[in-house]
Amino acid sequence: MNPFCVIIPARLSSTRLPNKPLADIHGLPMIVRVALRAQESKATRVVVACDDIRIQEVCVANQIECVLTQATHPSGSDRLAEACELLNLEPSEVVVNVQGDEPLIEPELINEVAAKLHANANSVMATVAHPIQNQADFDNPNVVKVVLSRSSRALYFTRSAIPFWRDAPHRGENTFAPELDSKPFIALRHVGLYAYKASFLKLFPLLEPSPLERIESLEQLRVLWHDHAIEVHVSPNVCASGVDTPEDLERVRKQLAH
Repeated sequence: MNPFCVIIPARLSSTRLPNKPLADIHGLPMIVRVALRAQESKATRVVVACDDIRIQEVCVANQIECVLTQATHPSGSDRLAEACELLNLEPSEVVVNVQGDEPLIEPELINEVAAKLHANANSVMATVAHPIQNQADFDNPNVVKVVLSRSSRALYFTRSAIPFWRDAPHRGENTFAPELDSKPFIALRHVGLYAYKASFLKLFPLLEPSPLERIESLEQLRVLWHDHAIEVHVSPNVCASGVDTPEDLERVRKQLAH
């Protein structure tokens, strides 16, 4: 496997779940749980990039490498860019961005998104998607959809229900899974796991935000708008969801109770 590192951006403030990175999950802060999970992948290095000394302290106490970044970054990508500078990463190095609220992330999925980028030298990013399972998710604007080219490159990310099945026999019933020539075509849910080339991570914050990004509130649309390619690894399995609310936290605690 080609080498890659994992960087986990962590921001202390969270509207829906205050101090989220420090939330206790059976004796360990969530950020530590995420880092330990990432260490089960084939990454050569796992680093937390945080904005608060309290996060850094719990990482150090648990032997997790950590860098302290500015607290004013507008996005996780900006935080990653600073972390690349602090870590003196080579421009060609592949960096996987694991979100700091993903304590159930599958280590193999981290390997797969890194491998996807390594296999496509002309692309600057790779990400993940999986088949949508039901109509409710397809219609939900909080579930981001992605449509792909024949070679599994992203054509567009959106909160809308796409692709639109014009000839659906019953509008609103299973329109996420049209049949084309007796073959199923399954709409895809985008998962916020990314692999980047370090050189592009440093460039990204300098790119002009796109109108599409502002409309959809999806940062990855900036990449497509500036004519960069994003590879997409399609996982056959539903990927574990992250922790956004107190209810999510309780769900994860129950799943990790055994």
